[in-house]
Amino acid sequence: MVPRWRSFVGTILIIVLVITYALAATTIATLTLATSPWWVHFLYFLLSGLLWILPAMLIIKWMAGPRPKR
Repeated sequence: MVPRWRSFVGTILIIVLVITYALAATTIATLTLATSPWWVHFLYFLLSGLLWILPAMLIIKWMAGPRPKR
């Protein structure tokens, strides 16, 4: 795939990932953490706020293309 198209597709995928992940994380928190103490909310949003980075890293790695052979 041409690097320009790869970057475009990757950018769209990251935007979709962030929006979908934010909606899912907020929905899960709303449904399950209603009566939890503040520190449970803090830990949940801390972990869920960092967890989206893993799939985003894979998309960015794909956007960079294959490694050049030495």
